[in-house]
Amino acid sequence: MKIWLAALLWISADMQAQAMGLFDVYEQALRNDPVFLGAMKERDAGLENRNIGRAGLLPQVAWNYNKGRNDSRATYKSDERPSSREDRHYNSFGSTLSVQQPIIDYEAYANYRKGVAQALFADQAFRGKSQELLVRVLSAYSQALFSRDQIEIAEAKKKAFERQFEQNRQMFDQGEGTRTDILEAESRYELAGAEEIEAQNEQDAALRELGALIGVPEVRIDELAPLRTPFNFLALTPTTYEAWNAIALSENAELASQRQLLEVAHQEVKRNVAGHLPKLNAYATVRSMESDSGNTYNQRYDTNTIGLEISLPLYAGGGVSASSRQASRSLEQAEYDLEGKTRETLIQLRRQFNACATGVRKIRAYDKALASAEALVVSTQYSIKGGERVNLDELNAQQQLYSTRQDLAKTRYEYLMAWIKLHYYAGTLTAEQLARVDEAFGAGRPYR
Repeated sequence: MKIWLAALLWISADMQAQAMGLFDVYEQALRNDPVFLGAMKERDAGLENRNIGRAGLLPQVAWNYNKGRNDSRATYKSDERPSSREDRHYNSFGSTLSVQQPIIDYEAYANYRKGVAQALFADQAFRGKSQELLVRVLSAYSQALFSRDQIEIAEAKKKAFERQFEQNRQMFDQGEGTRTDILEAESRYELAGAEEIEAQNEQDAALRELGALIGVPEVRIDELAPLRTPFNFLALTPTTYEAWNAIALSENAELASQRQLLEVAHQEVKRNVAGHLPKLNAYATVRSMESDSGNTYNQRYDTNTIGLEISLPLYAGGGVSASSRQASRSLEQAEYDLEGKTRETLIQLRRQFNACATGVRKIRAYDKALASAEALVVSTQYSIKGGERVNLDELNAQQQLYSTRQDLAKTRYEYLMAWIKLHYYAGTLTAEQLARVDEAFGAGRPYR
């Protein structure tokens, strides 16, 4: 029996040691997140635009064949003799093999360049969705853990305020306290209970979001690895915003995809303008026909043809000019969209850079504030016994203590999120950065 008990304890300890870390969640999300998997298929579909566009520049080969049974009547008329008729019943067939190769076709070339830009857009958009998955994983993971912190803080507040409530009631029964002290402690206790309920709801939502990412119906909060103690800070490299700005303008996936959309709009203008230009094609045909019409009854023709064909559009009702103007307006819109997205990205980049640069100081300040708040509670309790403070002072000190704990926990998660988002907006976010953040949690391990 002791052996079995020892084995169960060992298994339990091993399961706790193998808590699901941040990188573990990411690896499962790669296989199960429907948003990411859908983005992958969208990328694959978009890459085909290159082949679709190139097809217009390659030879077009077609083969037509027909065979039929004909019943016809031929009537011969002459001024010299009466008309005569001939009934014909015969088989006919036709076979044509044709090859056509564009030589000068500006529209086809613009379509090809457009297809290349669309394929590059799909690739850059997928790169952005891949980086977005890393952000979503950390967001859901940290939100679940922060909700647990809030629940634990709310439970501690409830216990402290309940204890204070009992002390105040006893003092009131002994004629040493006031009803106001009782009501104040009771009010703080009920507010802590409301905060606990809200935190439980937030935790449930975060765990469900996490489960949706990794494709499981339910994730338990005790499966997640908490933050390490002491907290691990991450290096900020490069250290200047100007360097991050330059990186973002070059590497940001959303800006890169927006630039490809601008190129698509450029090529669409060229494609429409090409509607005024001539086209030159080379063609070759191999044709065999027998009795394909009344004039070739009982005759067979085998014809091979090779040549050039030129076509020049002259007038299409003004449609080509209108389409060109429409494409030009769409191009201008794409230019404004790129400018707007660039400004938005750089604003977010600056915000996350500032959060990272000041996050270390904020966390250290909250660490000191927490130590001071803990000392304040103890000092206030002694002062109450000495008659220098009242019970309300202790409630305020305890409220300040728990608020500082909550702010410290929130700031830690916000710091990690800002570090990840900084790399996201810079366009350099990879699994390596997530693995470094993973080391801040209990299941952290080096990236391999």
